[in-house]
Amino acid sequence: METPPSLLRRPDPGALSAAQLEQLRKFKIQTRIANEKYLRTHKEVEWLISGFFREIFLKRPDNILEFAADYFTDPRLPSKIHMQLIKDKKVA
Repeated sequence: METPPSLLRRPDPGALSAAQLEQLRKFKIQTRIANEKYLRTHKEVEWLISGFFREIFLKRPDNILEFAADYFTDPRLPSKIHMQLIKDKKVA
């Protein structure tokens, strides 16, 4: 039985070392924690995303990219989000 050519190759000089992989793993964890903290303290992001998905599910556009461009560039969007934040504070 022949040895596959892939097993005869030397290690990839561009591959990460064990220490680099550990550093990358820690960086990913720290980034996820930072992202979670940001999202928890910025309710407007939640309203922005949930509003976008709600509109997609209701309108079911044929071209989602075009719909997204129109949705996120709508000049009324900031005031919609602001009003939702005000309603949310009144409920809390």
